[in-house]
Amino acid sequence: MTVTIYVPRDSGALALGAEKVAKAIAEEIDKRKLDARIVRNGSRGLYWLEPMVEVETANGRIAYGPVGAKDAASLFDAGFLSGGAHPLSLGDPEKLPFLAKQTRLTFARVGIIDPVSLDDYRAHGGLAGLEKAVKLEPAAIVEQVTESGLRGRGGAGFPTGIKWKTVLDTPGEVKYIVCNADEGDSGTFSDRMIMEGDPFVLIEGMTIAAIAVGASKGYIYLRSEYPHAEKALNEALAAARKAGVLGTSVLGSHHAFDIEVRMGAGAYVCGEETSLLDSLEGKRGEVRAKPPLPAHKGLFGKPTVINNVISLASVPIILDKGATFYKDFGMGRSRGTIPIQIAGNAKYPGLFEAAFGLTLGEIVDEIGGGTANGRPVRAVQVGGPLGAYFPRALFDTPFDYEAFAAKDGLIGHAGVVVFDDTVDMLKQARFAMEFCAIESCGKCTPCRVGSVRGVETLDRIVRNIEPEKQVALVTDLCNTMKFGSLCALGGFTPYPVMSALKHFPEDFRPHPMQEAAE
Repeated sequence: MTVTIYVPRDSGALALGAEKVAKAIAEEIDKRKLDARIVRNGSRGLYWLEPMVEVETANGRIAYGPVGAKDAASLFDAGFLSGGAHPLSLGDPEKLPFLAKQTRLTFARVGIIDPVSLDDYRAHGGLAGLEKAVKLEPAAIVEQVTESGLRGRGGAGFPTGIKWKTVLDTPGEVKYIVCNADEGDSGTFSDRMIMEGDPFVLIEGMTIAAIAVGASKGYIYLRSEYPHAEKALNEALAAARKAGVLGTSVLGSHHAFDIEVRMGAGAYVCGEETSLLDSLEGKRGEVRAKPPLPAHKGLFGKPTVINNVISLASVPIILDKGATFYKDFGMGRSRGTIPIQIAGNAKYPGLFEAAFGLTLGEIVDEIGGGTANGRPVRAVQVGGPLGAYFPRALFDTPFDYEAFAAKDGLIGHAGVVVFDDTVDMLKQARFAMEFCAIESCGKCTPCRVGSVRGVETLDRIVRNIEPEKQVALVTDLCNTMKFGSLCALGGFTPYPVMSALKHFPEDFRPHPMQEAAE
């Protein structure tokens, strides 16, 4: 019987040598004339153990990691194919504490299946949601999604069902589904993991959305830094077309829908939905004034649903298991699960999918294990480069959209970046302003000019030039940017700056070394 060995094709694992590991294992199989095959799966998200190799045995899967190419021979010598004992043996991956504590709904198949095998996808519950959707009226699908409480997983947490209903109710012969896969926030990788590890779930979610609102064409706007995701998506799209999942008759129904992958050019602002639409249309990515909303006049002026990867990938399980099943997870108005991405100076960096409600302290200290270098955690930034910095005093904050907003923070794309006690928060505040200045599309004055003035003002604090006056000025600048910017780039840049000023004021006072230098 052929033994299956799983070696990740995920970008994170590839960066740590997974390609060399796969080659070394293949050479050992060939040299020893063994009956085994290699499947390139996605990552399970335990990045401190990557490349994590798994082998299918009579007793289930056994994991080994982190595996290097040099370890291949010793693995086989130790009876690797039957789950033999080895210093790198991790046992049943499902029993590893980091995985065992999770509630995997959206990521249920990631790291388990062959990402580009439609048969494998079906065998693990794939397409069950779409099979139900093709038998429902569009309004019934929208009602299910609305009832589930699903909210956008890429930014402000806008209710997905309301967005879909607006497009459904807007007349138009042509409508579009656009997936925002321009994942550009620091410390985020959940979109990439889905696209590389389970692309069919995104395709299924987009197709359900198309049936729900009456769209016939979909686009995945993918960031240019994700070539491996592009390859996986295009392989999966070809398989879906061949099997009749996409095309003129979705699963034999009267619905027609197809999807195309479009690559971005690296502009952070194109993660904002209207800038993304401009870029898709072949224009320079600039923020559009609202109204009109994209739901009314979006891509090429037609009604358009724009959702994040994780939002769309969460839809199939809602249609399959029902709205009540999904909304039973979570707290308050934050329903379902959220893929939390732990990065920065963390002992256990990776993806942890859980229901809303864990506290920030639980995420950082218990799940993330504190810092990698053992120093105390001083600050955590949640929500990308525009997210607020939270001190340990706020670690009792539940991971919930409203709870974070009440503390002047945002969950955003759920990236959690950990900093130890050596971080200089003045430098972090300056970075936020500089980032905005570089990435601004330039359309509105508060963002275009305010961010440049912000850098200049913070630089004067660094040089100890009337620091109190500069703090007052940067505070005024932040208020102008927050309330006057056209989009979230300028509007949210004040969050990291003001949170750094509020929670770490000592870093904005003159430093002895600076005074000596002066």
